[in-house]
Amino acid sequence: MATAEQLHRAVEGLTITGLLRRNAQQFADRPALTTGIGPDAGTLSWSQLRAEVAALTRGLVALGLERGDRMLIAMSKRAEHWIADLAAIHVGALPCSTYDTLSTEQIRFVARHSAATVLVLEGEEQIRRWEPALKEMPRLRAVVVLDRDAAPADDPLHVGYAAVRGAVPPDDSAFEALTDAATPDRPLTVMYTSGTTGEPKGVVLSHRNVVHECLMQDHLVPVPEHPRSVAYLPMAHIAERVLGIYMPICNAGHVTLCPDPAQLLPTLRAVRPHGFFGVPRVWEKLAAGLRAKLATLAGEQAAVVEQARRTALEVFRLRSAGKDLPAELTGPLEHLDDQVLRPVRAAVGLDECRRAISGAAPIPTGVLEFLAGVGLPVYEVWGLSETTGAATVSTPEVFALGSVGRPGPGIEVKEARDGELLVRGPVVFPGYLRADGRIEPATDAEGWLATGDVGTVDSRGIVTVTDRKKEIIITDGGKNIAPTKIESLLRAHPLVAHAVAIGDRRRYVTALLVLDEEAAPLWAREHGLPVSGLDALSRHPAVLAALDQAVADANAVLSRAEQVKKYRVLPGPWTTETGELTPKLSLRRRAIGHLHAAAIESMYT
Repeated sequence: MATAEQLHRAVEGLTITGLLRRNAQQFADRPALTTGIGPDAGTLSWSQLRAEVAALTRGLVALGLERGDRMLIAMSKRAEHWIADLAAIHVGALPCSTYDTLSTEQIRFVARHSAATVLVLEGEEQIRRWEPALKEMPRLRAVVVLDRDAAPADDPLHVGYAAVRGAVPPDDSAFEALTDAATPDRPLTVMYTSGTTGEPKGVVLSHRNVVHECLMQDHLVPVPEHPRSVAYLPMAHIAERVLGIYMPICNAGHVTLCPDPAQLLPTLRAVRPHGFFGVPRVWEKLAAGLRAKLATLAGEQAAVVEQARRTALEVFRLRSAGKDLPAELTGPLEHLDDQVLRPVRAAVGLDECRRAISGAAPIPTGVLEFLAGVGLPVYEVWGLSETTGAATVSTPEVFALGSVGRPGPGIEVKEARDGELLVRGPVVFPGYLRADGRIEPATDAEGWLATGDVGTVDSRGIVTVTDRKKEIIITDGGKNIAPTKIESLLRAHPLVAHAVAIGDRRRYVTALLVLDEEAAPLWAREHGLPVSGLDALSRHPAVLAALDQAVADANAVLSRAEQVKKYRVLPGPWTTETGELTPKLSLRRRAIGHLHAAAIESMYT
């Protein structure tokens, strides 16, 4: 395992622009980027990719993009997204991929806060969604549209991607000068992520941050040279930016873009990646597919597979406990895995996967043990956008079920007095982007970043995350959602006294609504309802219709991931005596989860 000093030496002096040049020179004809699978798939080699980046870089400079500027990208997973991102990096500007689920209000915030000078859009849908925000962007010089025919023909602000790409003749010396100008500590990208109040924050990452993160992963859990990978998460997600853009550049890998998440399974089968990152929900779906495969086995074949599964799971549990493996287990397991379990994993395309990682939310241990039993041990990591993704990493040598591994080389994690986990090291970001373009550090005088997560660090250095200090919901799809934003929108209706957003570790967001003991009876009389008691009102069709509209109104200004899919009405009232409220009348979320477990579970069954 690499030491901090070894990793520091490996990282020193490297930049994403320099590594892209290395790949184009040393691995010119090797595949870099493939979009889709099958006969319609298109592939760029490393030399072709860099040539495309160079052409677009020249065009963006001609448009007026400058070092330090911000450039927003609203585009699906396609080669041009990669190219636009890397072109901005060469200019020295900060590219920012945006989620396609942003509400109009959120788009306007990002447009205004970023002060972007260039906006890159894919086609008609992105133009429609972003058009209302253009007036919030006084520094905007150009809107680059991939599908030029979808843009207003008579608007000089809009320009076609192809026209920008071909606007300036090749100038190798100028492009090489831009490549050389990048330094490890130069800002590389900005990512907008929700804070505890729901207001997005612009997280700035440097070249050093991402190169350290990528080389750290390769040192801790090695994969073959030029590894194959699949990119299927949104490009605005920290995991995809690291694993789908930066890591293939760092290890000269071959990444296949999966534009449609519904095509993930056939893509995995076609690519057979050497490494794969999944949020818990993805691993649960893959486990379900493997269970279905096992259910088709019978007789002697089923018995042989079951024996192999028991052996693999026993090895996994011993490693989790930090115990030595007896020779009578390790020898047979290698044979059983190759002959018995590997064909099972091939059903989901992970028969050659050497590095399987889960993150963004806790994953049930039962899912981990099932996957380990088919020879696919999945290891949890933990971190934030502010730590360039993983700050702690579980490895085959050191991990524990229910924990998130040890800090990577050069990274420190400690507990604050109140149990909050603090992180320090080369993956910690330079700071938050402010509206005036400044980057404001978020660490203390000693370089420690307060993560907002509460946890422990044991004698082996293994970190366990036990709670969130700030009440962020993380769905099992890895979406970070601020409940207070949702709740404040729901409480805007006069019928509602309390609203609680539910969704942590679950597939979607739901809500508990509590009627206002004073306002609800008044509302009932105003609307001519024959009942006024809270219990009766909570079931009345007119009340439910009004709350349906209240939820719809809230959803209209929320992103897709934040939207409330189901809700239950509770009559109330909630008080400190009934247990739902603190003496300060704030919500006791754990108590609410316990007291109203049946109502909550009814929305997920």
